[in-house]
Amino acid sequence: KLPTSTCFSITGHFTETLDDEVEVKCSLENNRFILCDCEKGRGIPLKRATFCPFKYLSVAEAAAIPLDVQSRGVDVGVAILLQSANQKVLLTRRAASLRIFPNVWVPPGGHVELDERLLDAGLRELREETGLKLDPGDVSAQLLGLWESVFPPMLSRGMPQRHHVVTYMLLNTSLTHQQLQASLHPKPAEVSGCLWVDASLVKAIVSAVDGEEGSVTPLEGLAPTISVSEVSPEGGLSESILPLSVLCNRAPNSGEDVERVSTGTKYALELWLKNLEGQGTRC
Repeated sequence: KLPTSTCFSITGHFTETLDDEVEVKCSLENNRFILCDCEKGRGIPLKRATFCPFKYLSVAEAAAIPLDVQSRGVDVGVAILLQSANQKVLLTRRAASLRIFPNVWVPPGGHVELDERLLDAGLRELREETGLKLDPGDVSAQLLGLWESVFPPMLSRGMPQRHHVVTYMLLNTSLTHQQLQASLHPKPAEVSGCLWVDASLVKAIVSAVDGEEGSVTPLEGLAPTISVSEVSPEGGLSESILPLSVLCNRAPNSGEDVERVSTGTKYALELWLKNLEGQGTRC
C-alpha cells in the first residue's frame, strides 16, 4: 500500500539502494493502489528520476516539509499513450496557467477518482482534456510502467510539494492519427497544444536525458521544425511551427522551467519504443 507520509521515495523503498528502477506488482483494490515486491522479469517497471528529491532529502529537510504537504500522502495518476493505427502517439502541452508543470509536454492524464478502474480513469481524462471519446471496447490496453513523480522535480528548485505515482497505459486504437485529430476538442484551461509523435521523433526526444550535461544533437534526417496544433482560449485549433530543439530541452536545475517534454514522459516514450520493437520482432 502507498504510505500516508509523502517524505520518502517509493522507488527507494523497494530497491533499498540508490538504484532508480525496480520491478513491482501493482493492483487497484478498494480505492487503494497496492505495490508489492516481485521476482525480476515478472512485474511492471517502477522508476524515479536520477535527481528525485526524496533520494537526497535529509532527515532535517524531511521534517521541515509542511504538515499539509506531508498529509497529502502519495497520489495516484494515470497517463494515456494513445497509439494510432499508423503508430503515432498523442502528446499535449499543459496550459501556461497551471501551477504544476506548466508548458510541459505530457500524455493526456490525471488523477484516479474514487471507485474508478485505471482504464476508466484514463479514458475519462482523455475525454476531458482532448475531447476524444473512446470506449473500453474501442481500444486494447496495456500497462507500460510506473513513474514516481515529484514537484518541484529536484531539490535545487525547491522542497517537494506534490508526490505521485503515475501509471502509464498504452491504448491501441484502429483509427489513424488523422482520424483522431479530426475529433480533437482540447480543454483550453488544461491544454495549450497537441502533437502526434512517431518513433523517429521520439528517439530524438528521449536522447535529451534530463540530469545530464552537454548539448543535444538532434538525430539525422529529422526536420529542424515540427507542426503542432495550438489551442486558442476558445478551444479552437490552428497549425503552428515548433522548433524540434524545444522538445529536446532538458529539465533546468534552477530558475524557471522551460517548455520541454517531462522526464516521466520521456521514460514512458522509451517504454513505448521497446514495445514497438517487440511488436516488430513478433511479426
